[in-house]
Amino acid sequence: MTATDRSLELITTAAQAAADKLAHDVIAYDVSDVLSITDAFLLASAPSDRQVKSIVDEIEERLNKELGAKPVRREGDRDARWILLDYVDIVVHVQHSEERVFYALERLWKDCPEIALPADAQATRGKAEAHAQQLAAEEAAELRQLGGELR
Repeated sequence: MTATDRSLELITTAAQAAADKLAHDVIAYDVSDVLSITDAFLLASAPSDRQVKSIVDEIEERLNKELGAKPVRREGDRDARWILLDYVDIVVHVQHSEERVFYALERLWKDCPEIALPADAQATRGKAEAHAQQLAAEEAAELRQLGGELR
């Protein structure tokens, strides 16, 4: 069994919405062969709680406006570290970058076929790692500067 056309349409629209809000590492998996409760998962991440919420809000608004789809369940709003949108046909996971690394959902679903996404969404791959390297470099520069001031 493969994901339905409707599921693929939802995934594509959600992935584009996530990319438009500067999500990191957007990826989708066809889980229809291993799960009977949904066809596909979309994973995305962001470096801040505020951005996680912004991405989720954009996905929800876009799916409703363009495809008339509303989630049957939305979980994780309080902390905005991992928000789940359940559309029955698809489930969207938007995680803070730290949760994305810790829970590593990709490892769970790596044997499932990856769903082709729009170019904008594919271009988000590796952004989390690049962001982490930039932060590390900035932190190292601050420490060097601090060390120089202490001498």
